[in-house]
Amino acid sequence: MNISGLFIRRPITTTLVMLGILMFGIMAYKSLAVSDLPTVDFPTITVSAVLPGASPDTMAASVATPLEKNFSTIAGLDSMSSTSTLGRTQITLQFNLSRNIDAAAQDVQSMIARSARDLPQNMPSPPSYRKVNPANFSILLLALTSPTLPLSTVDEYAETILAQRISMVSGVAQVDVFGSQKYAVRIQLDPTKLAARQIGIDDVVNAVQRGNVDLPVGTLNAPNRAYTLVSEGQLTTAEGYRSLVITYRNGAPVHVKDVGTAIDSVENTRVGSWFNGKRAVILGVQRQPGANVVEVVNAIKAILPGLRAQIPQSIKLDVFFDRTESIRASVHDVQLTLIGTIVLVILVIFLFLRNLSATIIPSLALPMSIIGTFAVMYLLDYSMDNLSLMALTLAVGFVVDDAIVVLENIVRHMEEGERPYEAAVKGAKEIGFTIVSMTLSLVAAFIPVLFMSGMLGRLLREFSVTICVAILVSGFISLSLTPMLCSRYLRPPATQKHGWLYKFLGRCLDGMNRGYDVTLQWVMRHHVFTMLASLVVLAATVHMFGLVPKGFIPSEDIGQILINTEAAQGVSYQQMVQYQQQLAAIVAKDKNVESYFSSVGIGGAGLTGNT
Repeated sequence: MNISGLFIRRPITTTLVMLGILMFGIMAYKSLAVSDLPTVDFPTITVSAVLPGASPDTMAASVATPLEKNFSTIAGLDSMSSTSTLGRTQITLQFNLSRNIDAAAQDVQSMIARSARDLPQNMPSPPSYRKVNPANFSILLLALTSPTLPLSTVDEYAETILAQRISMVSGVAQVDVFGSQKYAVRIQLDPTKLAARQIGIDDVVNAVQRGNVDLPVGTLNAPNRAYTLVSEGQLTTAEGYRSLVITYRNGAPVHVKDVGTAIDSVENTRVGSWFNGKRAVILGVQRQPGANVVEVVNAIKAILPGLRAQIPQSIKLDVFFDRTESIRASVHDVQLTLIGTIVLVILVIFLFLRNLSATIIPSLALPMSIIGTFAVMYLLDYSMDNLSLMALTLAVGFVVDDAIVVLENIVRHMEEGERPYEAAVKGAKEIGFTIVSMTLSLVAAFIPVLFMSGMLGRLLREFSVTICVAILVSGFISLSLTPMLCSRYLRPPATQKHGWLYKFLGRCLDGMNRGYDVTLQWVMRHHVFTMLASLVVLAATVHMFGLVPKGFIPSEDIGQILINTEAAQGVSYQQMVQYQQQLAAIVAKDKNVESYFSSVGIGGAGLTGNT
């Protein structure tokens, strides 16, 4: 059976098929997501619960324990860990890789509902969960600072304008706020004055709840008009709370200002972030799994000028960290390596074939195979990352082999006096089965990588599939495009006129053959020494394998250093801020540091107040 006969007899059909592969491959290349590594979704869910004022022991006993008891019955749960701090509990659930994250989230939600009756009734809100990927860090960090406006005002613009608008960008999963300073009124009471008037704290709480309401009042209907009544009962500043009546003593009202004071403050006074030594609000943007990192960042940067126009000019918005800079650089380096590899392979082909047309024909299999692989990568929802590009780089050496074998066999028939068309038909028919076996044998070498289990298997699956697809596409190109081009454009060797370059390369190759012949004869005469040298090399290889450092993936430099600091247990927030500022001053003195930010407090960078 002549697999290539149809393509040789129908050159227009073959050309249209190749143009289709070329067109769809280029379209797919432009649509491929760009990332540093393949997208691997860790099936991880984090559950958070808040009970203000509760000690860590109370949170662990009354909140974490009931939740963990119900979570342990969920199918596919590999590990569960919890951290309880002052007024806060966080439980991390890690599921096995075969478990669907959406189905696991539904089970978690049902277990939270089942645990509601066992949780404290005074919790301000039920526990919440979020699907997270521990390997995903912020792809973009934005810092907002202002020398004149209070930080609560900066936080309001950050969360109501910037964070909400950025969250609407396609591909953005969520926007984290570090150093959040939401405006709040804090009422500070004097215990002595409360005792003198026999007023309890619960009386003040009830008075605040009664005096700070925003309820519908109703309407007044007249013969000609209807009036909507509005009650201005919502207190928004500390001044309004100072005049709030708590109760009556001896017929006289007791106001908040009589037993304490109300101040304009923030919800959480024990969390803060600094950008280059200045108090700031930091926005961390996280992308959705599979989203194109470069496109997401470009879309965010495109709307930043409009967002800057919506906030006061006294608020400075800085792009602190852009993850795409290192991704662009690494992908660009691999792309250059891929292009350089293709050029070197073509030069080697020309060096040995010494024929321009004979070099161009098999060389076309290189770009066609790679471009065709892009189309399959798009259909499989793969990304343009370091591993997939490395697979294409390694495939360059494989994809050209089949075309060269087909070409050499056709040239052999032409050297025997046959015309190009007959030589292409006979040569392709003789070598067709060999090409199929070579292609399948190369693919079979990467099948074990395809079926590797665990997280490493998930990470390398894209690599193995990409290189297998490139080899399969090259086999198809070698059986279709290569023999068709040979039948039309390959010149018989007898009609070629050889110039000085051809003769010079011929002399070089002849010299190489003579050198190989001499060394081969020497090795055959000294077979004992050859075996001993081979054993020494084998032993050295085994020994060096044990000395080579081992790791999950190669280390990469993204231009960012993450430093975790920890103080003694029970350290105050003010003292921790002093420690952190001392450390930040050391960082600021390094001339190689472009910018830096730090975060302290519960709800900031960590769950505990001493980190």
